[in-house]
Amino acid sequence: MAHTVKHKTRLIHRVRRLSGQLKAVERALEEERECSSVLLTLAACRGAMDSLMAEIIEGHIRFHILDPKQGSAEQRKAAQEVISVVRRYLK
Repeated sequence: MAHTVKHKTRLIHRVRRLSGQLKAVERALEEERECSSVLLTLAACRGAMDSLMAEIIEGHIRFHILDPKQGSAEQRKAAQEVISVVRRYLK
C-alpha cells in the first residue's frame, strides 16, 4: 500500500474520526439513549467506514490493478468506471 503513505495523514484522521463515532455509539448504549439516536450515530459510522473503504479501493485500483505509467486511455476509463460503481455502491 505504498500509495497510501502519500495520503497517510488524511487516512489516519478519518480512522480517528470513525473511532470517535464508535465511542459515541458505545456511550449511547451505556446511557440507554433512544434507539433512533443510536441508529443515527451508527449510520454516521457506516457512512464514514464506507467512504474510507471507497478511498482505499480507489487507490488500489489506480496503483495496483492499473499501472499508472503504462495504462492506456481505455484502461484508465474502465478503471474510472469501476471506481464510480464502487463509490455509488458504498454510498
